[in-house]
Amino acid sequence: MSVKITTVQKQLPPYTRSTEEIIPFLKAWLTGQEARFQRKVIKLFENAGVDRRYSIMDAADVFQKTSFEEKNEHYRRETIKLAEKALLKALGSAGLVARDIDYIITVSCTGIMIPSVDAYLINRLDMKQDIVRLPVTEMGCVAGISGMIYAKNFLKANPNKRAAVIAVESPTSTFQLDDYSMVNIVSAAIFGDGCACTILSSYEEEKGPEIIDEAMYHFYDAEHMMGFELKNTGLQMVLDKEVPDKIAAHFPHFVHPFLERNNLTIADIDHLIFHPGGKKIVQTVEELFGALGKNIDHTKAVLKDYGNMSSATVLYVLERFMEQDPKKGDIGLMISFGPGFTAQRLLLRW
Repeated sequence: MSVKITTVQKQLPPYTRSTEEIIPFLKAWLTGQEARFQRKVIKLFENAGVDRRYSIMDAADVFQKTSFEEKNEHYRRETIKLAEKALLKALGSAGLVARDIDYIITVSCTGIMIPSVDAYLINRLDMKQDIVRLPVTEMGCVAGISGMIYAKNFLKANPNKRAAVIAVESPTSTFQLDDYSMVNIVSAAIFGDGCACTILSSYEEEKGPEIIDEAMYHFYDAEHMMGFELKNTGLQMVLDKEVPDKIAAHFPHFVHPFLERNNLTIADIDHLIFHPGGKKIVQTVEELFGALGKNIDHTKAVLKDYGNMSSATVLYVLERFMEQDPKKGDIGLMISFGPGFTAQRLLLRW
């Protein structure tokens, strides 16, 4: 039973500004801070490898003092809209209607809502009443691939079914206005909002790259490295500066054995579909893969054009490869990292 990715479609939030346009808001926010610190923060934004980002709110609203309740309600309202648009785009691209979907997985970590976004989509789009739902909240940036792994396993066991995986995130909703720590600042410099939807199928006649293997890899004793802490002011980012070094140290363990069990080496990989966690992580992985004769140009381009959109980002990278229509037989390796600490992988064959 083969499982294929039939389409990937992104949906951008309504507001966008270049990093250059954000700097004046940043300077206003930094008023009263020590001058050397202000220069450091501005330089960090300018050198983060992100030229533009999108958001569910305008920059003026991001830097406005609001309660967690107000921010989360804005997140709930706007992410439902984004997810619906992304799903409709994906359905249109695949020539499907909403009732063709048998399994819906929604992933998001940047806000809290119960019921989850999939419940709203089922009602808005009149989806099947017996559709299987799986909302995924706590897996952070890795959840785009996690959702695809769960969909693949469901479809592998159920012939002639389809699954939609929707990743919708608003990291700007987690910005802490009164927090001048480097973690809050670095996350603001690299993150943006975004949404994407991919549809997977176990219909033999449907086209797209086949998922030929998947795996999760868990780093022991690394829970402190990435995630959120729930504060009265909202979700406060946790991002350890040692993440790039941790990835580099474990690289041989989560890449090579995964390929070897499929009788492959890195030389056999035609397309590296890698989640851009941030400039330092991208540089680390580029050095690791570059030494093996591979590039992650699409990953760098997505970071530059949109920033890190948490779970949705790897789907933006995948979309770029899908648009290129790779040759039959080409092999792709998808990798992303997230809280836990974890690395997750998918192996694709066109």
